[in-house]
Amino acid sequence: MNIRSWKEDDLPQLVGLMTHLGYPASEDVLSERFSRITRHPDYDLLVLEDDDMLLGCVGLFQAQAFEHDTTYVRIVAFVVNATYRRQGIGRRLIRAAEDWAHARGATAVLLNSGNRPEREAAHHFYQAMGYSVTSTSYSKPLASS
Repeated sequence: MNIRSWKEDDLPQLVGLMTHLGYPASEDVLSERFSRITRHPDYDLLVLEDDDMLLGCVGLFQAQAFEHDTTYVRIVAFVVNATYRRQGIGRRLIRAAEDWAHARGATAVLLNSGNRPEREAAHHFYQAMGYSVTSTSYSKPLASS
Protein backbone atom coordinates (compact mmCIF):
# COMPACT_ATOMS: atom_id res chain seq x y z
CA MET A 1 0.00 0.00 0.00
CA ASN A 2 1.17 3.47 -0.88
CA ILE A 3 -0.03 6.94 0.17
CA ARG A 4 0.67 9.81 -2.21
CA SER A 5 -0.80 13.03 -3.59
CA TRP A 6 -3.55 12.57 -6.16
CA LYS A 7 -2.95 12.78 -9.91
CA GLU A 8 -5.22 13.18 -12.94
CA ASP A 9 -5.13 9.43 -13.64
CA ASP A 10 -6.90 8.87 -10.30
CA LEU A 11 -10.06 10.70 -11.36
CA PRO A 12 -12.19 7.70 -12.38
CA GLN A 13 -11.62 6.11 -8.97
CA LEU A 14 -11.95 9.42 -7.10
CA VAL A 15 -15.45 9.74 -8.60
CA GLY A 16 -16.34 6.52 -6.77
CA LEU A 17 -14.72 7.59 -3.50
CA MET A 18 -16.45 10.97 -3.53
CA THR A 19 -19.75 9.17 -4.18
CA HIS A 20 -19.05 6.94 -1.13
CA LEU A 21 -18.47 10.17 0.82
CA GLY A 22 -21.87 11.46 -0.29
CA TYR A 23 -20.67 14.04 -2.82
CA PRO A 24 -21.15 12.55 -6.30
CA ALA A 25 -19.58 14.45 -9.20
CA SER A 26 -18.41 13.71 -12.72
CA GLU A 27 -14.75 13.29 -13.69
CA ASP A 28 -14.78 16.68 -15.40
CA VAL A 29 -16.18 18.42 -12.34
CA LEU A 30 -13.70 16.71 -9.99
CA SER A 31 -10.79 17.42 -12.32
CA GLU A 32 -11.55 21.14 -12.27
CA ARG A 33 -12.32 21.18 -8.54
CA PHE A 34 -9.25 19.23 -7.40
CA SER A 35 -6.93 21.10 -9.79
CA ARG A 36 -8.23 24.43 -8.50
CA ILE A 37 -7.91 23.37 -4.86
CA THR A 38 -4.51 21.70 -4.99
CA ARG A 39 -2.96 24.52 -7.03
CA HIS A 40 -2.58 26.17 -3.63
CA PRO A 41 0.47 24.93 -1.71
CA ASP A 42 -1.49 24.78 1.56
CA TYR A 43 -3.87 22.12 0.16
CA ASP A 44 -3.42 18.49 -0.77
CA LEU A 45 -5.48 15.40 -1.52
CA LEU A 46 -3.74 12.24 -0.39
CA VAL A 47 -4.82 8.86 -1.75
CA LEU A 48 -4.08 5.36 -0.51
CA GLU A 49 -3.55 2.91 -3.35
CA ASP A 50 -2.98 -0.82 -3.44
CA ASP A 51 -2.20 -2.50 -6.77
CA ASP A 52 -3.37 0.60 -8.68
CA MET A 53 -6.68 0.65 -6.79
CA LEU A 54 -7.59 3.66 -4.67
CA LEU A 55 -8.96 2.48 -1.33
CA GLY A 56 -9.37 5.88 0.33
CA CYS A 57 -8.44 9.54 0.34
CA VAL A 58 -8.03 12.49 2.68
CA GLY A 59 -8.30 16.17 1.67
CA LEU A 60 -6.32 18.68 3.74
CA PHE A 61 -5.54 22.34 4.08
CA GLN A 62 -3.28 24.32 6.38
CA ALA A 63 -4.32 27.68 7.80
CA GLN A 64 -3.04 30.32 10.16
CA ALA A 65 -4.86 30.40 13.48
CA PHE A 66 -6.38 33.72 14.50
CA GLU A 67 -6.24 32.98 18.21
CA HIS A 68 -2.59 31.77 18.31
CA ASP A 69 0.67 32.30 16.46
CA THR A 70 0.46 28.81 15.02
CA THR A 71 -1.01 26.99 12.07
CA TYR A 72 -3.39 24.07 12.02
CA VAL A 73 -4.46 21.55 9.40
CA ARG A 74 -8.09 20.77 8.74
CA ILE A 75 -9.25 17.49 7.26
CA VAL A 76 -11.99 18.52 4.86
CA ALA A 77 -12.62 15.21 3.08
CA PHE A 78 -11.99 11.70 4.37
CA VAL A 79 -13.31 8.45 2.95
CA VAL A 80 -12.42 4.77 2.76
CA ASN A 81 -14.12 2.58 0.19
CA ALA A 82 -16.85 0.73 2.13
CA THR A 83 -15.60 -2.66 0.92
CA TYR A 84 -12.21 -2.06 2.54
CA ARG A 85 -13.23 -0.52 5.87
CA ARG A 86 -11.97 -2.00 9.17
CA GLN A 87 -8.67 -3.00 7.57
CA GLY A 88 -6.49 -0.17 8.89
CA ILE A 89 -6.78 2.02 5.81
CA GLY A 90 -8.49 4.88 7.65
CA ARG A 91 -5.81 4.79 10.36
CA ARG A 92 -3.07 4.97 7.74
CA LEU A 93 -4.74 7.93 6.04
CA ILE A 94 -5.26 9.81 9.31
CA ARG A 95 -1.63 9.21 10.27
CA ALA A 96 -0.54 10.44 6.83
CA ALA A 97 -2.63 13.58 7.36
CA GLU A 98 -1.00 14.08 10.76
CA ASP A 99 2.46 13.57 9.23
CA TRP A 100 1.59 16.12 6.51
CA ALA A 101 0.55 18.59 9.22
CA HIS A 102 3.62 17.93 11.36
CA ALA A 103 5.98 18.38 8.38
CA ARG A 104 4.48 21.86 7.86
CA GLY A 105 4.84 22.88 11.51
CA ALA A 106 1.12 22.76 12.31
CA THR A 107 0.24 22.37 15.97
CA ALA A 108 -3.15 20.66 15.56
CA VAL A 109 -5.35 18.73 13.16
CA LEU A 110 -9.07 19.52 13.11
CA LEU A 111 -12.02 17.86 11.40
CA ASN A 112 -15.79 18.06 11.37
CA SER A 113 -18.19 15.13 11.22
CA GLY A 114 -21.94 15.35 10.84
CA ASN A 115 -24.23 14.72 13.81
CA ARG A 116 -26.29 12.03 12.10
CA PRO A 117 -26.86 8.48 13.39
CA GLU A 118 -25.03 6.99 10.39
CA ARG A 119 -21.88 8.92 11.45
CA GLU A 120 -21.63 7.25 14.89
CA ALA A 121 -19.05 4.69 13.71
CA ALA A 122 -16.95 7.52 12.29
CA HIS A 123 -17.16 9.40 15.60
CA HIS A 124 -15.91 6.31 17.47
CA PHE A 125 -13.09 5.96 14.94
CA TYR A 126 -11.98 9.59 15.39
CA GLN A 127 -12.03 9.25 19.16
CA ALA A 128 -10.00 6.01 18.92
CA MET A 129 -7.46 7.97 16.84
CA GLY A 130 -7.09 10.50 19.69
CA TYR A 131 -9.48 13.20 18.48
CA SER A 132 -11.93 14.77 20.91
CA VAL A 133 -15.08 16.81 20.56
CA THR A 134 -14.04 20.42 21.13
CA SER A 135 -16.74 22.54 19.52
CA THR A 136 -20.07 22.71 17.77
CA SER A 137 -20.05 23.65 14.13
CA TYR A 138 -22.65 25.87 12.45
CA SER A 139 -23.34 26.36 8.75
CA LYS A 140 -25.46 28.76 6.76
CA PRO A 141 -25.86 28.66 2.99
CA LEU A 142 -25.56 32.02 1.26
CA ALA A 143 -27.99 33.13 -1.40
CA SER A 144 -26.56 33.32 -4.93
CA SER A 145 -25.82 36.83 -6.12
